Amino acid sequence: RVVDRRYRLKEDQPPPPMPAPGILAIFLDGEQVGSFEIEPDKYERGTLDLVLDVAVGEHELFADFLSYGLDGPNQVDDPSGRMDGERKIFVDSFQITGPLKVHHLPLPNSHKTILFCGDPRGGYQPDCARQILEQLLPRAYRRPVQTWEIESLLQLVAQADQNGDSFAHGIRLALEAILVSPHFLFRIEQDSESDNPNQPHEINPYELAVRISYFLWSSMPDDELFRVAETGELNDPKMRAAQVHRMLDHPSSKALVENFAGQWLQFRNLENIVPDPDLFPDFDVNLRTSMQLETELFVEAVIGENLSILDLLDARFTFLNERLARHYKVEGVKGDYFRRVELDGVKRAGILTHASLLTVSSYPTRTSPVLRGKWLLENILGTPPPEPPAGIPELDETKVGLDGTLREQLEQHRSNPACAACHAKMDALGFGLENYNAVGAWRTQQGKFAIDASATLPGGKSFSGPGQLRAILVDQGEDFARCLTKKMLTYALGRGLESYDRPSVEGILRQLRESNYRFSHLILEIIDSVPFRMRRGEKK
Repeated sequence: RVVDRRYRLKEDQPPPPMPAPGILAIFLDGEQVGSFEIEPDKYERGTLDLVLDVAVGEHELFADFLSYGLDGPNQVDDPSGRMDGERKIFVDSFQITGPLKVHHLPLPNSHKTILFCGDPRGGYQPDCARQILEQLLPRAYRRPVQTWEIESLLQLVAQADQNGDSFAHGIRLALEAILVSPHFLFRIEQDSESDNPNQPHEINPYELAVRISYFLWSSMPDDELFRVAETGELNDPKMRAAQVHRMLDHPSSKALVENFAGQWLQFRNLENIVPDPDLFPDFDVNLRTSMQLETELFVEAVIGENLSILDLLDARFTFLNERLARHYKVEGVKGDYFRRVELDGVKRAGILTHASLLTVSSYPTRTSPVLRGKWLLENILGTPPPEPPAGIPELDETKVGLDGTLREQLEQHRSNPACAACHAKMDALGFGLENYNAVGAWRTQQGKFAIDASATLPGGKSFSGPGQLRAILVDQGEDFARCLTKKMLTYALGRGLESYDRPSVEGILRQLRESNYRFSHLILEIIDSVPFRMRRGEKK
């Protein structure tokens, strides 16, 4: 907006001489993009409009006078600091509006999926809101819904219409109500006698479909699983098996690897591990990411190919890219993409030799047979050690590799009878992995000392090196199968196991032995188990 602040003449004063035109220029990001010629003797107050094409982002817009329209010479500045003549025009304010040319982006699929009836520009049929909610609510609540549940949401849509809001706004209000409902936020299962723990009963087909889907996909059932739940076919063991195989073949089953295996094997903790950069200068984000992806792809292959769960311990293949292959000193792998690589089983075989697991079971500065042995007891053998007794001093890390080997330091640590009972097995297991440093690279020396990866387990079994240790663990496959069964059943149920779950665990193991420990059979037996298909009330 430009204003004229000229001095007004009195009636007896002669008119002033004709002033020169004023030139107002508009600048965008330092460049002139337009100008206006203003005749001060005619102009009093008004607006000057300029339309610009401006890219998205922050910009600098300003106005400047190339000429003010003065009574004297047409100039702005004077070396003496005076203005020649009377200034006639001023910029009062800017008003910026726009964008003037709005190009609406195509509606996203999510919008079309919800607002599937009527015209997107606003031409909706009277029954459209009901159609939308009747389709949406059963999926949001993962079960059939009652008429009153639909009607209560339709009242929100009607209220928005009465307030003059758009149809889309009314549906938005209904969606907000759905998203804060306990039936959406929680997986609710109904009990006819919720306070009676002596009345176990089978969950209904919809609840079973939800349990299966969140177990395998970490998400809600798809249309096919909802369909077999609606028809009651999901109660048929053969149909359940068919659905499980279908779902394991689906890309969504990757969630079972990322969530279950990530928790069980603890490789999700890699993102919090920061090895000492002075001792391990080659460790970087690329290597960290490659380590985790190797383990994910390996477990995914064991599940997807329905291999034996024992192959997790001793499979002679893995997945490598060039960065991780260089870390493992495996030749012939080029490029950033991962590919399946066959192994000879000498230095690498199974998850125990994955750098991801070896790194999360080490300290930032060194390996720890104690941490690795504890990891094996907890996650492979299912016999976690008790907490260490109070008052026992920790190992002096400053002396490791200088005054003696780590083995010698730990032997001194075990001389305390309070420590010996647990450390005898824990340390022995950890020594079998000492050929791998704190970031999982193969080594034969620890400082100036040669690596000794031999040990004798309680019971008299001796081994030398990771290969012989793996053979012992595979030979104790029943212990590993029991551990994995408990871990996976806990994950599937979303609760810890109790003493009354023990018969189910043993029953799953019996069936698992008959299938040669096939991974899909473990999943099927868990889904068919009593704890998975049944529930009971809880005493208040």
